[in-house]
Amino acid sequence: MAAPLKNAIDWGSRAPNVWEDKPAAVMGAGGWQGTSRAQYHLRQSAVFVDVHFLNRPEVQVNAFAPGNCDATTGDLLDPSLQAKVKELVEALARWTARLRAK
Repeated sequence: MAAPLKNAIDWGSRAPNVWEDKPAAVMGAGGWQGTSRAQYHLRQSAVFVDVHFLNRPEVQVNAFAPGNCDATTGDLLDPSLQAKVKELVEALARWTARLRAK
């Protein structure tokens, strides 16, 4: 996990913990192994401060694979990957509504 992100989690967890009971989803955009390890580390850190992660779907975008992303704009080009990202955002919206209803 990137040091600035870990630092933001640490600072936000000081009283009052701004992360407490917040819904979250994780998506990686890079090489497969690096983003998988970073996502796992993020989950470990954020669970400690009481963030409630969406477990599925898990989305990893190999931004370096030809045809997946526009190198100039960063736009996601692959329709199947676009669908996975859309599925993740929709699932996060449902998860957020479910947590707020409690």
